Amino acid sequence: RYCLTAHLFTAHGESTSVTKKCATGEECHLVGCHHHGDSGHTECVSCCEGMICNVEIPTNASNAVFAVLQARRAAGGCRAAPSLALLLTLVTT
Repeated sequence: RYCLTAHLFTAHGESTSVTKKCATGEECHLVGCHHHGDSGHTECVSCCEGMICNVEIPTNASNAVFAVLQARRAAGGCRAAPSLALLLTLVTT
């Protein structure tokens, strides 16, 4: 229903991994940045609802958030982009 992005990076700001996946609301409760003291790494997690909503990679507390477009939606958030024909129809009408 949502798109989750998890960014793991070193204390020097070098990215170790970026994971993007569809997630449940429960998984999205992990948003924010968390320091892993044993390894010195930091993990920032963001969640969002909507098409192509997780383009940005979370790097700090300002962008490691849970962004919801609408309180209720019948369809899920990780969807394919609309077709070019649909976009042209919308633009020309």
